[in-house]
Amino acid sequence: MSCDKIACPICFKEFSSSTIEGHVSKCLFLNESTSNESSTSFKDGSPVGKLIKLDDTKAKRINLGTMKRKSNLIESTSVSTNVESSKISPNSSVNTEIKKSFGNDHVPLAERMRPTTLTGYVGQTHILGPSTILFQLLHKSEVPNIILWGPPGCGKTSLANVIAHICKNKSNGKMRYVKLSAAMAGVGEIKEMITIASNELKFNRRTVIFMDEIHRFNKNQQDVFLPHVESGTITLIGATTENPSFSLNSALLSRCRVIVLEKLTVLNLISILNRAVTSVDGIVYKSSEPLENASKIPKFIIDEPTIEWLAGTCDGDARIALGGLELAIQCKVPGEEDFLKTGPVTITLNDIKEGLKKTHMLYDKKGDQHYDMISALHKSVRASDENASLYWLTRMILGGENPVYIARRLVRMACEDIGLADPKALGIAVHTMHGCKMIGMPECDVLLTQCTIYLARAPKSRLMEDALRAAQRVVAEHQGSQPAVPLHLRNAPTKLMKNLGYSKGYNMRHKDESGLNYLPEGLENVNFFDFDESCIV
Repeated sequence: MSCDKIACPICFKEFSSSTIEGHVSKCLFLNESTSNESSTSFKDGSPVGKLIKLDDTKAKRINLGTMKRKSNLIESTSVSTNVESSKISPNSSVNTEIKKSFGNDHVPLAERMRPTTLTGYVGQTHILGPSTILFQLLHKSEVPNIILWGPPGCGKTSLANVIAHICKNKSNGKMRYVKLSAAMAGVGEIKEMITIASNELKFNRRTVIFMDEIHRFNKNQQDVFLPHVESGTITLIGATTENPSFSLNSALLSRCRVIVLEKLTVLNLISILNRAVTSVDGIVYKSSEPLENASKIPKFIIDEPTIEWLAGTCDGDARIALGGLELAIQCKVPGEEDFLKTGPVTITLNDIKEGLKKTHMLYDKKGDQHYDMISALHKSVRASDENASLYWLTRMILGGENPVYIARRLVRMACEDIGLADPKALGIAVHTMHGCKMIGMPECDVLLTQCTIYLARAPKSRLMEDALRAAQRVVAEHQGSQPAVPLHLRNAPTKLMKNLGYSKGYNMRHKDESGLNYLPEGLENVNFFDFDESCIV
């Protein structure tokens, strides 16, 4: 056995030629720490020993660039809350595990409360119910290529956290989990991870990549995933708040299943908040259960109506709910020394309200909420439902929508849905738009309200809209070249044109008296206001 020392091209420590190959394998794939590396040889039968055979020249050729981003290739090992039910005993083993994970006070409560098991995951029963496909796959430790689409705080990252623990604890070492965010990672980093994943696949170890905010990659950047998702080199889990149909590459969507997550219900949020209170040594006071039954002295007490109010005011966003609770706890609960003197404190509804100040409302002026709500307003006006119209208008105004945008859509409604049934509606809508431009918010809110209610109450007629669409169909679906303008309707400014028959026989009488046809040949009998396709020759 040769005693020559060879320097590791990754950590630059020296090892004997008999052990360098195993050491480089571990450094390269980040499977073990090299801090206590011994100089003894690995067993010939180990997978690491069979990886590659290095001599002195080959060892020097190892790509050193692999280690530049090694911190991004370490598997996600963040410890989250493992909760099996909404009611946790302060002395339970689960609660003990929670407290251990709370060692770092700087970690937000929302992050600490992330579940680690499917049974601890709250909400989204339509995709994670016992009989759903996704639940069955994850229960068998099978992770598919998926795109998680839903509003903020609905549980996208929490579901990814559950999958991370499945990869770590239930796959018998056959799956790696890598967590990245498109807000920080670049294409170069993705390519490097894919290279590592390809090497890991040689040892039958799959790589699951969780890409948060995947919509931040443009469609060209998203192409980096395509061949590797298709070949099975990586399993991709993407999370986005934007509509995948618009923000993601269609080729990538065809390779992944889109999982739509919905806003959490009030009951879901109450369950999450109850768990959070218990996890930080608090008690939710219920009138039906006397406090004397508590097994230990709590740090704080919060009553059930306060929890219910907080859950109902966060618009289905668990992160907002937990953030509001955490802020109140930080303000009211004393430190360890003061607690011995003062004892438990009470967190009231006013304490929670002071932290939130106003009801949280989800509204994205450039996303789906923008289009969904203006659609709801338009359809409510069309249906003459003045209450619904006023409701959706108020939601848009309080959400910070541009009032001029709303006014422009009201102008469209005045023509499309009211039209000649009330010609004054168009003038009112146009004046409303100019008024919004002149005075702006908040003064123009009454202008928008007046116009919206007027349009909702006005008689409706889609005659012009339907006639226009009929004319467009006739022009668009015409076979061959478009028919020429009849000679008697053409302008004749020159003598040559008159000699050619332009404007010949034209008169200014009513169509029923003139004896002329004003439509081109083949369309003489068409009536766009009572459209019948059989009239077209």
